[in-house]
Amino acid sequence: MCGICGLSHSTNQKPERSLLEKMNSAIAHRGPDSDGFHTDAGVGLAMRRLAIIDVSGGDQPIANEDESVWIVFNGECYNYPEMRAELERRGHRLATKTDTECIVHFYEDEGDDCIKRLRGMFAFALWDDKRKKLLLGRDRLGKKPMYYTIQNGTIYFGSELSAILAALPHKPEINLEAIDLYLSLQYIPDPHTAYQGIYKLPPAHTLVWENGAARIQKYWDYNYLPKHTASEDELIEELRARLRDAVKMRLLSERPLGAHLSGGIDSSIIVALMSEFASGPVKTYSAGFEEQNFTELPYARAVAQKYSTDHHEFTLTYGDIPATLEKIAYHFGEPFADASAIPLYHLSVMTREHVTVALNGDGGDEDFAGYQRYWLDGFANAYARAPRFLTRSLIPSIANFLPDNSDRPVGQSLINGIKRLEQIPEIDRRASILRWGSYFSPRQRSALWKPEFRFDSANAQNLLAKQFDSAQGSYLDKTLYTDLHTYLPGDLLVKADRMTMAASLEGRSPFLDHEIVEWSARLPDHLKVKGRSGKYLLKKAFAKELPDAIKGRGKQGFGIPVSAWFRGPLYDWSKQMLLGQGSSLHQWFDASVLAKLIDEHKSARVDHGKRLYALSMLAVWANSL
Repeated sequence: MCGICGLSHSTNQKPERSLLEKMNSAIAHRGPDSDGFHTDAGVGLAMRRLAIIDVSGGDQPIANEDESVWIVFNGECYNYPEMRAELERRGHRLATKTDTECIVHFYEDEGDDCIKRLRGMFAFALWDDKRKKLLLGRDRLGKKPMYYTIQNGTIYFGSELSAILAALPHKPEINLEAIDLYLSLQYIPDPHTAYQGIYKLPPAHTLVWENGAARIQKYWDYNYLPKHTASEDELIEELRARLRDAVKMRLLSERPLGAHLSGGIDSSIIVALMSEFASGPVKTYSAGFEEQNFTELPYARAVAQKYSTDHHEFTLTYGDIPATLEKIAYHFGEPFADASAIPLYHLSVMTREHVTVALNGDGGDEDFAGYQRYWLDGFANAYARAPRFLTRSLIPSIANFLPDNSDRPVGQSLINGIKRLEQIPEIDRRASILRWGSYFSPRQRSALWKPEFRFDSANAQNLLAKQFDSAQGSYLDKTLYTDLHTYLPGDLLVKADRMTMAASLEGRSPFLDHEIVEWSARLPDHLKVKGRSGKYLLKKAFAKELPDAIKGRGKQGFGIPVSAWFRGPLYDWSKQMLLGQGSSLHQWFDASVLAKLIDEHKSARVDHGKRLYALSMLAVWANSL
């Protein structure tokens, strides 16, 4: 695991090493073990290394035998033993034991298609000196990041925005359309960033920079059809075998290894499978809250006890929060409003005190339909077809009179759910996550902006609908496809990468093995959602491995008590951030609307906790510019 950065001129100008050092310093947390540089006519490559495989011999950049091809690489290719064996059969001489060197040699043989050989999480920059060509590549699901910008005939790239900003003579203008998308989605979707002219390379894409021009191409996707026709028992056996293999290959490491254990089904299964292969107790790490309605520590302990793990816990208190927000805002580099980043950051810091690699359960919900909304969508679609006087007038009016003190996680608050009914008819049925997960409805978002800053109220809906329409299969299939192409890489994997790497910790996600994603997509709907529950086949396949306390519980995830925090200990802080004289938000937003949000939340008339968190994180970022 590493951080990479660099630049390539459209001329043969040799980049200054001092500029590369400046870029590299901005991402030093991603690789504390060593750094490396390569400069030549037209190109400069740099990296920071977190050594996991071939610790003593795998420093980068790495070249082929005649040093005509150079690479810097971030991530892991879990199939690298097979890759090495094949390359040696072809006659290649490998100087290291790394996956990185394998990519160089496959590029020699297969060109840009070398990326299709890789099974894992990765982003890389490869320089072909003979052709004066730069190849940037990103993994299929978007686990590892890649940013880039092209300015004055030069392309700059890096694992984080901070690396690129360090190289530019002037900070770019803010992309206000991206900020509007952030208010809808709580993250900025690719290819956009918070800055005009800086972009994210989308997952499963390559970028070729040659002769002063960039060419972007998609190299992978998957299908939900045709559906598997094997029996349920046969599919269970295949699922068990596939997931066991995915876990086993992610245990390759020369550094200590453990697992993040949330107490949910997915991470519990991962710990169970790790225990099959471990020679001693698996090291497990969990985070919880003082607020008992939000903590999952008892469930994590049940798994830890069942498998006799070496278990460690962290309990998050309010005192940890204010100092953390500026830290995580820096690492995201742009507005990001998934509050579960807070406990993940602290959990990663604690985990890194003991191990360098941690497996997790990310992706299980998107593979096997674990979120409540997957079975609720059918009811929402029916509700949206009801008479307008009910959905647009009567029910919203009744909901407006109900107080909401929000002392329970999302999905467990009936009043919160009733209040959310108001935005269901306003939002396209193809945008499931906006219906259930967006902090701001289209009308609320529009009301925030000053009159001179008005954006298309359907911009986020259109983005999601485009993905939905590009997939084949059932409504559930199309919704899962949309989530795997938007919410997963834009929110969950950004959070996972930045918060683990902020602590110099490598996270690995067996459920996001692309072969498991391809296989699970073709499961029939009834093997995913049955009644008011998701993950049917996954739960049945691993029922014996799960403690009784976990088998029947619903999805909670990292529920964060932000509503209580912003009504209590964070009230004064948020008021200053949003309404104080120095607040950067005044240039864009109506101060009276901000004040109303704070007052309504304080009085518990409406739960604006997540909205206040999103606006506060936007203010923290904007104030740092």
